[in-house]
Amino acid sequence: MDVVIIEKDKGRIDALAEILDCGFIHGDGSKPAMLREAGPQRTDVLCCLTDNDQSNILASLVGRSLGFRRIITQIEDTEFEHVCLELGLTDLIIPHRQAAQALADLAFGTLPEDFANFFKNGARLFSFAVREEDAGTVEDLPLPKHCMAICIYRYDKMLLPTKAFQLELGDEVVLLAHEDSMRELRERWAVAPAAADSDETAAS
Repeated sequence: MDVVIIEKDKGRIDALAEILDCGFIHGDGSKPAMLREAGPQRTDVLCCLTDNDQSNILASLVGRSLGFRRIITQIEDTEFEHVCLELGLTDLIIPHRQAAQALADLAFGTLPEDFANFFKNGARLFSFAVREEDAGTVEDLPLPKHCMAICIYRYDKMLLPTKAFQLELGDEVVLLAHEDSMRELRERWAVAPAAADSDETAAS
């Protein structure tokens, strides 16, 4: 299967070209001209995976108008989910929800066979209890660069946080992080090495 990436940042294309065996188109993937260049009639799937929900939705709609057979849209903010469904964009990726579901499956013993393939290449899970100094929103948390909150446990409920999610004292925050971030996370939330082993899950 041939893969073509549309990317606005020429520097990122140059960097990715050194490690990925695929084609690149330099431009804005939400523009009709760029998507036409990718070839709607000879493309099996159009994946709109930028870090901007609105751009992904726009690119998906443009792609559909150009005749792409299947379109996958990534959104981070679940408030856009009903908008996507109303627009007929039903093939959605919501990263933190899918990661949280994997955690729930793990907790209830229904771990999918491909879980090991999901958590690999240095992926780790880390959890901590919210303290007074952590009060604020998820976006306010002083997290390392390659780290994100994927679910919150409050009392007996698992909650899926947005950036604006308001944390409460005692909430348990579950983070998905790269192994390079673990030392900083342990130091920030004062997790002793022995205790940390029970708070993180490593990829095989």
